Amino acid sequence: MLFISRRTRAVLLATASATLVAATLPAPVPLGIGDPLFPHLGNPGYDVLSYDIGLTYPGSNTRPLEAVTTIDARTTASLRRINLDFARGTVHSVEVNGRRAGFASADEDLVVTPRSAVGAGRPLRITVRHTSDPRGAADGGWIRTPDGLAMANQADAAHRVFPCNDHPSDKAFFTFRITAPRKLTVVANGLPGPRTTRAGRTTWTYRTRHPMATELAQVSIGDSAVLHRTGPHGLPVRDVVPAADRKKLEPWLRKTPAQLAWMESKAGRFPFETYGVLIADTDTGFELETQTLSLFERRMFTGESFPEWYVDSVMVHELAHQWFGDSVSPHSWSDLWLNEGHATWYEALYADEHDGKPLDTRMRDAYRQSDGWRASDGPPAAPKPPVQGQKISIFRPVVYDGSALVLYALRQEIGAAAFSAVEHGWVSDYRDKSATSADFAALASRVSGRDLSGFFRGWLYGKKTPPMPGHPDWRSAAPSKQSAAPPTKAHKG
Repeated sequence: MLFISRRTRAVLLATASATLVAATLPAPVPLGIGDPLFPHLGNPGYDVLSYDIGLTYPGSNTRPLEAVTTIDARTTASLRRINLDFARGTVHSVEVNGRRAGFASADEDLVVTPRSAVGAGRPLRITVRHTSDPRGAADGGWIRTPDGLAMANQADAAHRVFPCNDHPSDKAFFTFRITAPRKLTVVANGLPGPRTTRAGRTTWTYRTRHPMATELAQVSIGDSAVLHRTGPHGLPVRDVVPAADRKKLEPWLRKTPAQLAWMESKAGRFPFETYGVLIADTDTGFELETQTLSLFERRMFTGESFPEWYVDSVMVHELAHQWFGDSVSPHSWSDLWLNEGHATWYEALYADEHDGKPLDTRMRDAYRQSDGWRASDGPPAAPKPPVQGQKISIFRPVVYDGSALVLYALRQEIGAAAFSAVEHGWVSDYRDKSATSADFAALASRVSGRDLSGFFRGWLYGKKTPPMPGHPDWRSAAPSKQSAAPPTKAHKG
């Protein structure tokens, strides 16, 4: 006679119940929140409060990691099904509020069917046991290094690492628990917590003190050195570099405290609990503003292709993102200009003040090209969708120099003092939140005491670049055929 334990029977009954419920519902479909550029990204009906992500690294970056992701959320609507963004992993099981739930994949969504509906305004805990696969990651998520892994999740690739609500409008607190062979070093966003070693493997814990967008998550696993120094106001600064390169990279790393002080003079107190750079031996073609730990390619610092002033300005670009893009996140991906325009603005301003690269010259050159960028890529706050199969193609010149040009025009329009007040007000009023282009325009109007709606309508949404205040002689060249090819993101995040 076959004996089935009480626990096994309970699991079978729960699975059968969830399957029966699922059978009475329509087939699972991918959902989204209607982002203009990524319509299937994000999911309706709940607000994530926190993620607890457990990863077990097997010692090789060619094998999947075993993982457990726990999501604590609150429903904003009654949910019969719960959609999560998740791809490139195998799901073993799902629980909703402690009870086994059914699940199915639909495109890049994990569709969960709890045993009963979860009412609006209720706590929601989803636990997913799954794998996280670093193989075939050319479109983002895990990036492989010679000795391990790091993450590059922008713009919509966090769900290729862990189940989530993968949209910057839904920020949450993060806890990472990563187990790896004892010889390797693990670092993640935020500050370190307890670390334990057992049977040759170490479990590292990190927690963020501020909410974070999923695209900004970072985990580094490898043969790394972690170097510590102090920034303004005693801010802990930790850098993560290939262990063999620590001496070679030190002249670059020691620049960060002064760069932090310079950015604080422009935008106010650093918004997070720690900062540093993560230098990875990888060839991504870009750098990335992962929260509290910006990702850089090793070749930026060890090769001879880039002059020192340029590397300095790119370091400041990623640092500026900690205020603009990380602390204040875009409400939709069409608001990307707020991230990249500000980071490019401070990059250019730093090069002007420290390296003799005139801001006016750069902005005049951007103005000359601006009509071409708008014709090929769309205006700054209404960019064209990404090229099919090239999701990072949204990172085009119009959201970099073309958007810094908007900020230059605003400073010309309202004056340097009011512009500085807008910048400080923006990162203060919207700290730890997501915000829209309309929010920025409204703040600028309040601070300047003027209705700037017409100004922003032309500069953010116009097909043609408006006249530059204070520079009536500036001209934008007619769009050329060359400008129609969408450039890709390069050496900036």
